[in-house]
Amino acid sequence: MALDSAMIIFELSKKFPVEERYSLTDQIRRSSRSVCANLAEAWRKRRYEAAFIAKLNDCEAEAAETQTWIEFAVKCSYMDIQVGREVYGTYNQVLTGFVNMINNPSPWLMKHQIYPINLPN
Repeated sequence: MALDSAMIIFELSKKFPVEERYSLTDQIRRSSRSVCANLAEAWRKRRYEAAFIAKLNDCEAEAAETQTWIEFAVKCSYMDIQVGREVYGTYNQVLTGFVNMINNPSPWLMKHQIYPINLPN
């Protein structure tokens, strides 16, 4: 869902004015992509609860930042208000998932495997 939303933002931001290239366009693309990148990192750190939660917190922050840029895009009339509401709403769903994972990480954590030790007789 986050990846699909980042791709929607990428397509929508192609229509932003040229003068926004190094500000709003860059920021909204970077934060939306960062949600996905941080989630990939969180997934690989799921052996360690604290590291997993820390990366999920980064995901949450980047998703909230993306929502802020969506608001700017709508207020500046670079994005249609209905489209903005839909993408913003999708990020609300993404954020809900992150908060649930942060509050209850156990089902997502990789279980430590204990390997038997073969001791000589």
